[in-house]
Amino acid sequence: MEKFTREDIVARAKELAQMIANTEEVEFFKRAEEQINENQNIKEKIASVKSLQKQAVNFQHYGKAEALKKTEEKLDNLLKELDEIPIVQEFKSSQSDVNDLLQLVSSYISKTVTDEIIVSTGGDVLRGETGSYVKNTHYGSSCS
Repeated sequence: MEKFTREDIVARAKELAQMIANTEEVEFFKRAEEQINENQNIKEKIASVKSLQKQAVNFQHYGKAEALKKTEEKLDNLLKELDEIPIVQEFKSSQSDVNDLLQLVSSYISKTVTDEIIVSTGGDVLRGETGSYVKNTHYGSSCS
């Protein structure tokens, strides 16, 4: 079996990252983000959200419960308004799609590495046990 160095793996990871960066999911995400950044109405709403979030933190810190409640209500309403804008919905959906792709790649790598370790040690993939564990575990024997 071919051996790889850390540098080899990082180089391949960079290649994979480039591949992911050139997927339709990422391209759609970039287009949606660009449209959001070009939309003055959305930019103003986002600025207001950030301002209200800061106010809420300050009100909470100083124990101003009533002011905090009103600020949180304004914030909730503003976030609902943002979520009703089609390009924001598309942006969030594309963000989720990109995250799903990254999670899929990460999970696949993790599972494959684990399975390779189990197989290379003579283990049992179905049980998720390495060869040394299988050799040193006696199934069906009683503990008494």
